[in-house]
Amino acid sequence: MIKNYLKTAWRNLIRNKSFSVINISGLALGITCSLLIVLWVTDEQKVDAFHANSDYLYLVIERNSFDGKTEASYLTQGLLADELKRVIPEVQFAAALENNNSINFVTSNKTGKMEGSFAGADFFKMFSYPLLQGTETDALLNPGSIAISRKMAEYFFNSADQAIGKTISYANGDNLLVSAVFENIPANSSQQFDFLRTWKDYVNQNAWTSNWNSTSPATLVQLQKDADLTKVQSRIKDFIHLYRPKTTGSHTELELQSYREKYLHSTFKDGYIDGGRIEYVRLFTLVAIFILIIACINFMNLATARAGKRAKEVGVRKAIGAVRSVLIGQFVSEAILITFMAAIIALILTVSILPVFNALTGKQLFVPFSNPLFWLGLSGLLIITGFIAGSYPALFLSSLKPVRVLKGTLRFGKGALIFRKGLVVFQFALSIILMISMVVIHRQMAYTQSKHLGYDRDNLIYLPVEGEMTRNYPLFKEQANKLAGITNVSIMKETPTVIGHHKTDVEWQGKDPNLFTSFSDAAVGYDFVKTLKLKIKEGRDFDKAFGMDSLGFIVNETAVKKIGYTDPIGQPLSLGNRKGTIIGVVEDFHFNSMHQAIEPLIVRLDESPAWGTILIRTAAGQTKQAVAGLQTLTKDMNPKFPFTYEFSDQAYAKLYHSEEIVSKLTNGFALLAIVISCLGLFGLAMFTASQRVKEIGVRKVLGATVQDIVVLLSANFLKPVVIGILVAFPVAGLIMNQWLQDFAYKIDIEWWIYALAGLATVVIALLTVSFESIRSALTNPVKNLRSE
Repeated sequence: MIKNYLKTAWRNLIRNKSFSVINISGLALGITCSLLIVLWVTDEQKVDAFHANSDYLYLVIERNSFDGKTEASYLTQGLLADELKRVIPEVQFAAALENNNSINFVTSNKTGKMEGSFAGADFFKMFSYPLLQGTETDALLNPGSIAISRKMAEYFFNSADQAIGKTISYANGDNLLVSAVFENIPANSSQQFDFLRTWKDYVNQNAWTSNWNSTSPATLVQLQKDADLTKVQSRIKDFIHLYRPKTTGSHTELELQSYREKYLHSTFKDGYIDGGRIEYVRLFTLVAIFILIIACINFMNLATARAGKRAKEVGVRKAIGAVRSVLIGQFVSEAILITFMAAIIALILTVSILPVFNALTGKQLFVPFSNPLFWLGLSGLLIITGFIAGSYPALFLSSLKPVRVLKGTLRFGKGALIFRKGLVVFQFALSIILMISMVVIHRQMAYTQSKHLGYDRDNLIYLPVEGEMTRNYPLFKEQANKLAGITNVSIMKETPTVIGHHKTDVEWQGKDPNLFTSFSDAAVGYDFVKTLKLKIKEGRDFDKAFGMDSLGFIVNETAVKKIGYTDPIGQPLSLGNRKGTIIGVVEDFHFNSMHQAIEPLIVRLDESPAWGTILIRTAAGQTKQAVAGLQTLTKDMNPKFPFTYEFSDQAYAKLYHSEEIVSKLTNGFALLAIVISCLGLFGLAMFTASQRVKEIGVRKVLGATVQDIVVLLSANFLKPVVIGILVAFPVAGLIMNQWLQDFAYKIDIEWWIYALAGLATVVIALLTVSFESIRSALTNPVKNLRSE
């Protein structure tokens, strides 16, 4: 029986080539889109799930309540990891981890830039990064040692075996001993690094790590296998206050988050986890389902549009004894056959598109042809898709009365017409939601890139502080200022794009002893304000003419509001053990992503950081000349390290890498949804035209022009599209307003965005139905009136 079903289905496909091509194309596009999204979603969910100890690995969240609000982050105290391990018995291992930096390394015959950071001694005991050389215990134990990846070992020393025990020079001139070589970090790890230095070296370079009021590194812990998580959470909740007094107006809590959950759940709202990349996973999962449903709806519309041509077939079969179940099986078999044919095309398209998709998403996705589970899942998906696509046509056609269809032309009731138009409404509503989302996301990304940050990103270059630069910066600055095209030079730890260090031990005159608050702090050199082109509201920039500026501070407007000084210049301020006065107030500027509100900032003078960034301001139109001069100067003053630089706007764009990917994916899926929906509208046009052939013939005989017929049919086709627009507008507004809540600074969704999406949809729909409307209008009325 199944063989007969398939044979009949194949004959129908061959007999109706145009119908088959449209149906198969729509389903192929829908399945391709769904496959790409499923591969991406699956990869996202696998990130960090490969660690052998993943059930016991946790990340510490620090939650601070002060000034009537609650905030949380992964920034913790440098002392926290060792203290948790020492005090909490259930903590088996613990390690601090700093953010990655791009660092130049030098050996006797090679130089190269690698990504890495500092980590605690327990790190390799906790995470499943296999060591090719060295041991988990000693890899990050001794100061002056470094663990490097296979890639880094092969680059500098030809192999992992030859790298162990060798010396390599770090950017600041430290000579480090290679204590371990680990396998290259897999793509499904959220941590990506080429090297790790010991936490002891970081502590030696940063005295603030011994202060319980300073935060910067993340703290990672591994619990004992028999540990009770609830009890551990309770014990660490107030752990910070064992070392820092609790005040009436503030409170600090610690909480553990499963390490493997952090990648997808890392956004905070009011001090608690509230989404993250998981929102995009959910969003695109729904997109995949919706696009597949849109493709299935196309099949239903196209199949029922042809119902009139197959009605007599059904009547004859029923007349000679075919039961309804047999007919249902026949039509569902056709749908499944078409779906499997579409799947073959979809697999070919997916393999062809994957390289571009990988380049767009930064993934290394592939179709797992050798995995039986993949084929099992795909087969199940296709059977379900076939059943959904073929269900309505099968039920509808199999319900026809043989006497009715054999006596004359098939007529559809009002309910059937409403149902099919409802399907088109649903299709276009989803497509318009995606289209509006596309416009809103694009405008928000454009806004973040074009908004004035409070400093001038144009013609601003970042140079890393490395090698001889750590000692010869004053001479470098003097020589650089003489180069053509350079207007100003300064230096700072971190960069203006991201200032991540925080301190809570800030004191000022009249401060409420119960007030606890956190300040961002930055160490900068002379001419910092001038180089960034910040606006001075009061006071001045750091200046060598004033000998006591090493005890001075520059603060932003938000910091002044937090402190409460009405006349801040000359007023006392203490940052940890550093006591001084405020010498300048700058207008607020963004020094983090626009996901975050501008924080209170204290800027202090430090002309000789062990690491950081040299800031170069070039004259407009002379950047190329300035870069050439800097390259020559750097080669002379720092010959062991290659000349590397980054433009400020490039560094800023990296803050929105994930959003840019989502924006591009949304653009592609929105356009795809519109294309597939238009196929459905075309199906409805075919159906409507086939039902009104005699009406069209009569109208033409009575004098109706081609234009009159086209307007009549097009107006009828556009009704479901307009209803879809009205349904989509409020839903799209709700979804996009929710997405924008993740940005502290965001656009307004203006009325013209809805108007543009609606107008574009109407125009696309008109172009889609015009072909069928014009074809029907041009048909000879005699032929129409003779049709059965």
